[in-house]
Amino acid sequence: MTIEVRDHPAALQYEVTVDGEQAGFIRYTLDGDVVTLVHTDVDPKYEGHGVGAELVKGALEDLRARGKKVRPECPFVRAYLERHDEYRDLIQE
Repeated sequence: MTIEVRDHPAALQYEVTVDGEQAGFIRYTLDGDVVTLVHTDVDPKYEGHGVGAELVKGALEDLRARGKKVRPECPFVRAYLERHDEYRDLIQE
């Protein structure tokens, strides 16, 4: 299973594909250097396979590389951040 995460800036969302098939997204808003992660959605056929976690990880890695801060409004993203201390530095309170 090949999972890829890409930013789609025109749609204001990170998208995840599994073996080339659209599998989910994280919608976001921008406010300067702060990205608010608003809503995560993963196709039900991919739930329970780690696709949502890979989506969040990919988005956070991209945002870190671009020097952005994160405001985790989405409960799924907040839960991920609670389990992964390595991304705490990205959180904008």
